[in-house]
Amino acid sequence: MSVISLSDLVYTYPGASKPSIDGVSLNIAKGEFVLITGPSGCGKTSLCRTFNGLIPRFYQGELKGQVFVAGQDIAGKQTFDVAKHVGLVFQNPENQLFALSVEKDVAFGLENLGMSREEMRKRVDWALNLVGIYDLRERSPHEVSGGQQQRVAIASVLAMQPEIIVLDEPTSFLDPLSAERIFEVIYKLNQEQGITVVLVEHRLDLTARYTNHLIVMDKGKICFEGNPREILCNEKVCQIGVGIPKATLLYKKLKTAGFDVNSQIPLSSAEFADQLLKVLNQ
Repeated sequence: MSVISLSDLVYTYPGASKPSIDGVSLNIAKGEFVLITGPSGCGKTSLCRTFNGLIPRFYQGELKGQVFVAGQDIAGKQTFDVAKHVGLVFQNPENQLFALSVEKDVAFGLENLGMSREEMRKRVDWALNLVGIYDLRERSPHEVSGGQQQRVAIASVLAMQPEIIVLDEPTSFLDPLSAERIFEVIYKLNQEQGITVVLVEHRLDLTARYTNHLIVMDKGKICFEGNPREILCNEKVCQIGVGIPKATLLYKKLKTAGFDVNSQIPLSSAEFADQLLKVLNQ
């Protein structure tokens, strides 16, 4: 069952001469971990903005085609209705943090839904514990680290308990170790809570291992879609400007050089190391 379905989607920003999304059709199934990547300016952020109605309601411009979320055509839905199904985490967490304390930021969306105080307290505590920042609940969100701010932003979305969480390069301001911790939290949510995850990211060394549905975009179009192991071994993907995981590149070079690696295509260094150890111990 598709939780997001796009049909012949074309979107052009006001005053732009070319569309940012150019004839995209796409189906995302419930419970998938989808990774969208591609060179800068390829349209991936614009595509995500259509999932919750920010395009065209907030960004305006001209939108053609259809967007269905949770089985509903969002063309006739208000933004707050769509927000019940789709939670969006921005690239810079400071863009969505404004309250005097972490817990008030997490509670903001629930207050707008008119939720009871008891249910609100329960959800805020649940979300803060889930992302590991319950002990920061009384701190100002602007006094914590960048990684902790991103966890606050994620908790704010999770407290709404959406079916889908969309993250637009959520770790672009973080070092690799902090970024990896965030991705582990997101993956855990996908696996244990069944939340559909749509992640926009260019650092595939950190993220490719988690996805089961890879989408590569270029010039507003979807160029490749499907199994990440097959797609990332395609020479044309590298030519587009996608940063192929180093483990995948090494695997390809070893195969080309005639080494019998005898394993599936690796998506991370840890995975490839385990595979090589098994080959050496045979």
